[in-house]
Amino acid sequence: MSLARVELRGVSKSYSNGGQAVDVLHDVSLAAAAGTITALVGRSGCGKTTLLNLAGAMDFPTSGQVLIDGRDTASLSERELTGLRRRRVGFVFQFFQLLPTLTVLENVELPLLLAGAVKSSETALDRLQWVGLADLAARLPFQLSGGQMQRVAIARALVHSPDVLIADEPTGNLDTASGDQVLRLLADAAARFGATVLMATHSAEAAAIAQVRVRLRDGRIQAIESS
Repeated sequence: MSLARVELRGVSKSYSNGGQAVDVLHDVSLAAAAGTITALVGRSGCGKTTLLNLAGAMDFPTSGQVLIDGRDTASLSERELTGLRRRRVGFVFQFFQLLPTLTVLENVELPLLLAGAVKSSETALDRLQWVGLADLAARLPFQLSGGQMQRVAIARALVHSPDVLIADEPTGNLDTASGDQVLRLLADAAARFGATVLMATHSAEAAAIAQVRVRLRDGRIQAIESS
């Protein structure tokens, strides 16, 4: 196993709810290497999305450490965190999160524009070509099917060739055929781009593409299975 790109060390997470502390994760430790897919499986409320938010530096643990390439995310400045999220982490959500007033191409290009990248339009079109949707570049999101919107979301998440790809129930809103297509793209993202893919899912089919499956229950790891 190569050096972990993403590592959680003894991570716990609590939130305040009406003055009461609600424990979401308890002493979670795991590691994910470059070019691998790790699936987080378990019932709703078991902590999958919270773990993804921590791994993508969108949130921080109450205790323990989250490291990306050995750097503790909690030690980064706001400027460093912004750079990390814009350049090194991509996100795919269950409900796509495409901006409705932007075209398909503009949605994909947006992360590059925010990061000040050059040749952003050409790179965005290349990613759309990769997901098979270059011919729909001028359409608006409402003109797409659910499967097409998720493929656009994957193109957007990978437009800056991120080191870490966070996918939260990426097939949860899709029919079987569209879901299978999205899973093939996620597997290709790990193989082609070397991304470390962390995916939360209820789907046995989605979990089956992962090299590592982490089973969560009530915020604790029950088992870690490797293929």
